[in-house]
Amino acid sequence: MYILNMLKRNSLLIALIIVMIGFELVIRCTGHGSLFSPQNFTNIIYQNSYVIILAVGMLFLIIGCGNIDLSVGSIVCLIGAVAGVMMVNNNCNIYMSMAVCLLLGMLIGAWHGFWIAYIRIPSFIVTLAGMLLFRGLSLIVLDGITINPFPDEYLDIFTSYFPAISPDVLADYAGKTFDEMTRAEVKAATYGIVFAKTMIVTVVIVAVYLIGIICGRVSKIKKGYEVEPMYAFLFKHVLILVAIVASSILLGQNKGIPVILVLIATVVLIYAFIANKTVVGRRIYALGGNEKAAKLSGVNTNRLLFLSYVNMGLLAAVAALVCVARFNSASPMAGTGYELDAIGSCFIGGASAYGGVGTVGGAVIGAVFMGVLNNGMSILGIDANIQKTVKGLVLLLAVVVDVMSKKRVSN
Repeated sequence: MYILNMLKRNSLLIALIIVMIGFELVIRCTGHGSLFSPQNFTNIIYQNSYVIILAVGMLFLIIGCGNIDLSVGSIVCLIGAVAGVMMVNNNCNIYMSMAVCLLLGMLIGAWHGFWIAYIRIPSFIVTLAGMLLFRGLSLIVLDGITINPFPDEYLDIFTSYFPAISPDVLADYAGKTFDEMTRAEVKAATYGIVFAKTMIVTVVIVAVYLIGIICGRVSKIKKGYEVEPMYAFLFKHVLILVAIVASSILLGQNKGIPVILVLIATVVLIYAFIANKTVVGRRIYALGGNEKAAKLSGVNTNRLLFLSYVNMGLLAAVAALVCVARFNSASPMAGTGYELDAIGSCFIGGASAYGGVGTVGGAVIGAVFMGVLNNGMSILGIDANIQKTVKGLVLLLAVVVDVMSKKRVSN
């Protein structure tokens, strides 16, 4: 019984592992390379960075009241357009431009939140109107043309790697001047330094993670809280640690740890803490579970709903800044379909369409699941229309499982 419950709790993670192994076998057997090649693994991180950021924001809307935001793709396009006009066309300071973009995202979220939380217009209508409104504004700002390239200083913020390798560092590693080094020696020195420093960072991360989970479990036991069985505890965390170490090895074999991965990890950790360890997080779950009961308990439900949309606007702005850096351009077509990827990631990750249920970790796994599907099918050369069909079926299956499990519990 315990084993069955453990498998149920970690079913999505197990499904992700099975899908990744399946794609790897098919890709290798068909001679298309490898899903786990260092370069492709880094590409998966870049390709899904915006999805993870948007999914975290979308999750708080879904668990808070079962709402969604259909306009996030258009917001990404508009914020990217504003960033392009400021940084490229007008040579504005990049940090001031980023601050303006983040503020604009929050204002857009406040616009949605006002109509939804206080006027009580259905979120579907408000965000659908926003999708059209902000896409139109994007076209006006861009005048229908693509703006590029962005300043190198800005691109380095989102597209650089750790550790950064300078010629002096390579020369010290090789024991000779940089001019004396051959191309092969430069490549070998770069690989050696990057891999070594990546592994050092990994050791630190693993140590901090182990200390955190052990202290957390001991604290719960001392306070008399119920804890999961040891084998379930070990199973889950061993899987996570193996994933961390394997990912680090692949990154170390390429260019190191992408800065965008650090940004994603920061966003995920902050919002996981908010959801699980703060009063605001508990109130959001209460709002999604039963809004009337939450209101009678003293929760200002209107303000909480309003702030959830402000937060969604903020994260959409962050995703926009990431996207324009990745593509090195602000395009009128940017953000197309992003809202569907974010919503799909949340539902695949276990969020309930009725609200009150979902985790940040589940949304991240759902986003990675969608990313692996996209990347694996692209490597295999599967037609784009078939890819959309598969993603649609996976999303439907995730919601069906959620609905059926709720019916089983109620019965």
